[in-house]
Amino acid sequence: MDMKFLVVTDIHGKQSATEWINFVIKENHVDCVLALGDISNFGPDDVAANILDSIDSDVYAIPGNCDPHSIPAVIAKHGTDMHGKSTEIDGIYVAGLGGSNPTIFDTPFELSEDDIYNKLKGISKKGMILMVHAPPYGINDTIPSGLHVGSTSIMKIVREFKPLLVLSGHIHEAIGCVKEDGITFVNPGPAKDGYSAIVDIENDTVSVKMLSPLD
Repeated sequence: MDMKFLVVTDIHGKQSATEWINFVIKENHVDCVLALGDISNFGPDDVAANILDSIDSDVYAIPGNCDPHSIPAVIAKHGTDMHGKSTEIDGIYVAGLGGSNPTIFDTPFELSEDDIYNKLKGISKKGMILMVHAPPYGINDTIPSGLHVGSTSIMKIVREFKPLLVLSGHIHEAIGCVKEDGITFVNPGPAKDGYSAIVDIENDTVSVKMLSPLD
C-alpha cells in the first residue's frame, strides 16, 4: 500500500489556483487529489464545477461551510463526492464529511454537533483517513484571538476510532501538521493563497510535506 495524495482546501472560487495545483500534481506524481471544501465562495455551482474539471487528477472532495448545499451533487458529477460517505482508495479506507460545526457567521453549510457525530459514526473505521472541512476541537483550529473553534464531535470520533490521518481546513490561519497519539493531523492551509500538502502513505506510515506559495 503506497499512495501519494495532494491535499487542498479553501479554494474559495479562485479558478487560477488550479494552475499551480496542476503543476504540483505533475511535479510530485500524485495519485489523486483530496479537496477539503470551500471549493466555491457561496456558489454558484458552475464555479465549483469548473474548478473540479480543471484539476488534472481524480478528485475526492467534500463541501465546506461556504459552499451551498448543492455542491455535493456538483462534486458527484465532476469527481467523487465524499460528503457523509466512505470509499477505499487503493486499499486505504477513507471517510468524509463536509460543512462545519456552527459558526458566528451563519454560513450556508453548517451542521449541529449531534449531526456531525451521527453522520461520521456510521462511516468511521479504525485506521481510516478522515477527510473533514472543520478541524477537530483543539488541533489545527486556533483563530487569531487564541480561541479553539473546532468540532467537539469530530474530536470525539478521532478519540473513538484512532484514524491514521485527519485532514481538515476551514481555519485559514491554523496551518499545520501535528502528530499526536499515533495520529497525523494536517491543515494544508488555504489553496486560494497557494498552500497545500503532499501526503505519502506507505504501509501505514504517514509522511507529510507542507507546501507554501514560496515553494
